[in-house]
Amino acid sequence: METENQTGVLEFILLGLSEDLELQPFIFGLFLTMYLITVLGNLFIILAVSSDAHLHTPMYFFFSNLSLVDFCFSSTIVPKMLVNIRTQKKAIAYVDCLTQVYFSMLFPILDTLLLTVMAYDRFVAICHPLHYTAIMNPRLCGLLVFTTWFIGVMISLLHISLMMHLTFCKDLEIPHFFCELTKILKLACSDTFLNSTLIYCLTGVLGVFPLIGILFSYAQIVSTIRKMSSSGGKQKAFSTCGSHLSVVSLFYGTSVGVYFTPAVTHSSPNVSIGSVMYTVVTPMLNPFIYSLRNKDVKGALGKLLSRVASCL
Repeated sequence: METENQTGVLEFILLGLSEDLELQPFIFGLFLTMYLITVLGNLFIILAVSSDAHLHTPMYFFFSNLSLVDFCFSSTIVPKMLVNIRTQKKAIAYVDCLTQVYFSMLFPILDTLLLTVMAYDRFVAICHPLHYTAIMNPRLCGLLVFTTWFIGVMISLLHISLMMHLTFCKDLEIPHFFCELTKILKLACSDTFLNSTLIYCLTGVLGVFPLIGILFSYAQIVSTIRKMSSSGGKQKAFSTCGSHLSVVSLFYGTSVGVYFTPAVTHSSPNVSIGSVMYTVVTPMLNPFIYSLRNKDVKGALGKLLSRVASCL
């Protein structure tokens, strides 16, 4: 399959996680199960937060937005992968691939920024509890979420606008299960120096600076918690922060590692495993990490499930 430029009819070939036909049913069943858990888990969190007045607080407002992003992120990648496995067709149209690249850039950026905002929210709640309501007012919360979406949309559009000027020829096989930007760049015939530079610069900025903000927030939080005299207050604070830090560690340990691994060691199996972690596993685990250690969320989920059961 050859073409002179990206404006003609163009298809990429997604090779997937494995070309072993015997493994395809297992991979299909595994990813279908994880996707259904992801969808149900995150939708239940969103519905529980929106239906329970006790959860109409900044912390749960950001949490529900994180669940929405995780749901959309998995839905951008996994359904197409499942269709390809089921139909044994690995082709993806250029426009569809471009769309997948855009959203696979957008949602991780939103995840990163939302986790940072959530760390700031916990910092204000624990270190400045008397001023929490005044600082984390609805206007500021809305502005923070809007800003994360604005930054994510603009940066993703910048990547796509540069990608649209690339030309592709000869081998159009992508050794991955979705259209990931760095994999696409390796197939380009034209110069990708600007694209690669932008990836490393923005990944550095959006990976390092938010992480510094999160670590600074939690350094202050830990210092404040240690000064608390109430053991109950300490336990509650550590429980909330522990859930958030677990999600942060899981997300940063996989997504950032995929982009910062040197090109020499960027083997397809390692990249694919890392990508599975941050595109499928992390969105699936986030609702459980937050809800299982949070009595308010568990209570709201219990009420929601009771309502659903009574309607059936």
